[in-house]
Amino acid sequence: MDKLKKTLSGIDDDEEEKGIVTQISDATTLSWSTRIKGFAICFALGVVLSMLGTALLFAKNGLVIFAVLYTIGNILALASTCFLMGPLNQLKKMFAKTRIIATILVVVMLILTLVAAFAIKNAALAIVFCVLQFLAFTWYSLSYIPFARDAVKKCFAGCIE
Repeated sequence: MDKLKKTLSGIDDDEEEKGIVTQISDATTLSWSTRIKGFAICFALGVVLSMLGTALLFAKNGLVIFAVLYTIGNILALASTCFLMGPLNQLKKMFAKTRIIATILVVVMLILTLVAAFAIKNAALAIVFCVLQFLAFTWYSLSYIPFARDAVKKCFAGCIE
C-alpha cells in the first residue's frame, strides 16, 4: 500500500532500493574543487613534514625525528592522491601489474627507514634508507606518467655508455 501511495504521489523510492554501501558512497562523494584542495593540502603537508624532518636531522634525537617525519611526509604525499581518485581506486592502481614492484619497494623502504631509526639506531643506515625511499617513491610516481620510466631507463643507459 505504501509503495502504491509513493508511486502515485511521485515520491522517488530509490533510497530504499539502494544498498547501504551505495548510500554511504553517495553521501561522502567530494566535489572536484574539494578533491583538489584536499590533494594540495595533504601533499603540501607531506612535503613540509619531510623537509622539517631533514632540517631536524642534526638536533637532539634527530635521527628518530628525521626518520619519523620524513616517512610520515612521504606517506601523506602518497595518500594525497586518494583525494584525486578515491582510496579504493588508488589501491587498485597501486597494486596493478605495471607498478606492484614499485609499490612494494616504497612500502619496504618506508618500513626499513623506521626500523633503522628505532631498532638499529644507525644514522648512516637510516639516511641510506631515506635516499632509497626517495628513489623508490620517485620510481613509483613515474609509473603514472606514460613512458616516463622508459625514458629514465634510456637516459641512464645513455649516461652509462
